[in-house]
Amino acid sequence: TSDSPVAVETLDDVPEHVLRGLPEDVRLFPSAVDKSRLGVWATKSILKGKKFGPFVGDKKKRSQV
Repeated sequence: TSDSPVAVETLDDVPEHVLRGLPEDVRLFPSAVDKSRLGVWATKSILKGKKFGPFVGDKKKRSQV
């Protein structure tokens, strides 16, 4: 175990284009899985097959995220 503090991700860490690109019923709140990170939360049910976009930003490999 480490005694060093864990950095907590905040909305200030999220690029503006990401915030602008969020669908209207999706928000960023503290993750239910990792309290030091932000998670993506729906404010109402999203129908199966619903598509979002267009997305902007850099494409990343799975190993980079």
